[in-house]
Amino acid sequence: MKKRKGAVIRYLILPCFLAIWLVLVDILMWRVCGSTAGIIGVIGIAVYLTAALVLYFRMYPQILQDFTLYAEQYDTIQNRMISQMTIPYAVLDTYGYLITVNDAFASLTECRGRKALRIDSLFPELDQPALEKLIHHTEDCLKTIPYGGRILRVQMEPISIQNLENVPSYMENFSSSDMLISLYLYDETENITLKQEKEEDKPVVGLVYVDNYEEASESVEEVRRALLMALVDRQITKYFTDYDAVVRKTEKDKYFVVLKNSTLVKMKEERFPILDGIKGVSIGNKMPVTISIGLGLGTRSFRQDGDYARIAMEMALGRGGDQAVIKDGDTISYYGGKSLQIEKSTRVKARVKAQALKEYMSSKDKVVCMGHKITDVDALGAAIGIYRAGQTIGKPVYIVVNDPTTSIRPLIDGFLENSEYQKEIFIDSTRAIELVDEDTAVVVVDTNKPSYTECPQLLHRTKTVIVLDHHRRGNEVIENAILSYVEPFASSACEMVAEILQYFSEDLKLRNLEADCLYAGIVVDTNNFVTRAGVRTFEAAAYLRRNGADTTRVRKLLRDNIDSYRAKAEAVRTAEIYREFFAIGQCPSDGLESPTVVGAQAANELLNIAGVKASFVLTQFKDEIYVSARAIDEVNVQVMMEQLGGGGHLNIAGAQVKTSAEETKQMLRRIIDQFLEEGGLKP
Repeated sequence: MKKRKGAVIRYLILPCFLAIWLVLVDILMWRVCGSTAGIIGVIGIAVYLTAALVLYFRMYPQILQDFTLYAEQYDTIQNRMISQMTIPYAVLDTYGYLITVNDAFASLTECRGRKALRIDSLFPELDQPALEKLIHHTEDCLKTIPYGGRILRVQMEPISIQNLENVPSYMENFSSSDMLISLYLYDETENITLKQEKEEDKPVVGLVYVDNYEEASESVEEVRRALLMALVDRQITKYFTDYDAVVRKTEKDKYFVVLKNSTLVKMKEERFPILDGIKGVSIGNKMPVTISIGLGLGTRSFRQDGDYARIAMEMALGRGGDQAVIKDGDTISYYGGKSLQIEKSTRVKARVKAQALKEYMSSKDKVVCMGHKITDVDALGAAIGIYRAGQTIGKPVYIVVNDPTTSIRPLIDGFLENSEYQKEIFIDSTRAIELVDEDTAVVVVDTNKPSYTECPQLLHRTKTVIVLDHHRRGNEVIENAILSYVEPFASSACEMVAEILQYFSEDLKLRNLEADCLYAGIVVDTNNFVTRAGVRTFEAAAYLRRNGADTTRVRKLLRDNIDSYRAKAEAVRTAEIYREFFAIGQCPSDGLESPTVVGAQAANELLNIAGVKASFVLTQFKDEIYVSARAIDEVNVQVMMEQLGGGGHLNIAGAQVKTSAEETKQMLRRIIDQFLEEGGLKP
């Protein structure tokens, strides 16, 4: 009110100041125009000044009285408008006590007549810490909270009284330095419900493939093949139609599906029982039928959702099939994948890939081959096979190995000591970066993750990148590969390369040392032909034996020293059995040149203990914890390792974690608990 009075006084006294200006003008007229004009000006100024003074002294009280009455009426109207405002409104002090509320707020919260009421007694989310963060501007003033079956959006704003021109009556007792909080409540129930319904009705595009249509058909009598496929078709169609989805058969072993997002949520909660149900279709077929499901969503167009479904299907097939993969924007989820992929009996794909590999290598000046970090025997053997292929067509081949471990050093020494091989057969990353250009073919073996390669920079220095791997694909893949040959059913990268070499060229002839290296890779990855060894594994081994591989030499090359044996025995001795079926051990790394290899061997040894269905061995190496995971047939360790950022096969997997060993064990225990809660281990 003081501000208003001051403004009125200044407005009424202004004519008096103008009279001073007129006096100055009259003096100027007196000098220029003479005394007559000056006298007339003085009379005019006197009349003007008298009228201004009379106006000021007689009208000021009346004007001030009218202005005050207007202000009081304005304040009353303003309070009435706030009170009758349909939006619930309240004013709080900095301690959260309600000072005033409007009718809508009182009706919503039934707080009328309740004294000394704190806001957190109505809304627990708006406690004192939340108000402090608001006042100090450390948190957003918008919150969404549930209340009485509704969803309210809360908007709070701090108020400084000294910045207010019109101070309401309920604030007159506060100091100008006090802070208050205005609070508005907006009912967002309908908006959020509509948004949720829209989200639930979003379409999901899907593809369903029968993984082993030909193999399953051939495993049953010819007169029953049509019946087998009819039963498979009926089960797939019934499963999706029960969820109100549209399913159409596009080919003999392919289906197109459209469903709602709400339906997909139910499928994910049930973890796609169709994956296990389809295996129960049996009319005498020796091979169970498996399917893969790829679903795409999270975009604004059907076309993009369809592309996501195709990418998801490629991921499912690249991981061995028998699983559902969901690509929701940048997020990829996996379900199923509990069975081993059936080995393909045909080698047509291997022959096609061999010819394509030959064409790409022939078109470049040189070839650089690399495996994964901490190169093992399988990666080295596969690289040696690529070396022989390059030499056959007259191309120099360089193999990237940064830090040879004790497991591969005997093999490397055999090549370095042999004068028949070029001096630079093995190079490090620095030399590789110097060599690779647009006229170089980069071949990646035994991994399909760019971050796992010995030198990831090489993947971007040329457009000719070739990937040969036997691990299941994860979220991270080498995307710029012009040739990608990933076969999860293969036992090892050496097996795949051995098959390719048979179709690469008629002039290709492996030497004894090269055959030993490839054979050693198969022996190590199959644990002496015990794990993941199929028909084609033995055929590849037979091919290598015919080319001079010697089992005795390989056995000598792969022998461990006494320190490695002791470390492996210590890992087995100190292992704990968790949840009855899972062995978790830690391999000491002091004094070992290749502790990760010893850790993997210890994980294999733990599987020999009765009752153990999966084993995990932790090994500390170069400020990281390397986890080696192994299983026989009942546990999918690949899915478990993916939760740690790793991957691998269903029964052979691993991960690298930048935490302590104890923290890694805790994470493993939580993963095992989740695995059992989701029914991953069938009784």
